[in-house]
Amino acid sequence: MVEVKRKDGESYESLLRRFSRKVQQSGVLIRARRNRFYDPPKSRMMLRVKALKRNELREEREEQKKLGKLSFQTFGAPRSFGGRR
Repeated sequence: MVEVKRKDGESYESLLRRFSRKVQQSGVLIRARRNRFYDPPKSRMMLRVKALKRNELREEREEQKKLGKLSFQTFGAPRSFGGRR
């Protein structure tokens, strides 16, 4: 935990600047971001199940395309490298 005490005659701007510098140096924000976006590791079984499901869906889409039931317009155009939609 970072603690900063105000010196005599110190302005609040310089106090805030000193505090933010100490927070940056301590690495508190980096640890907080790491914890915020933490993704627990998946089990091997779950990874295999997801891979099998992906393959099934891919094969089903290919079959639908070959039969003509799934057109390019139905499936959607490829996204560009632009901004968000």
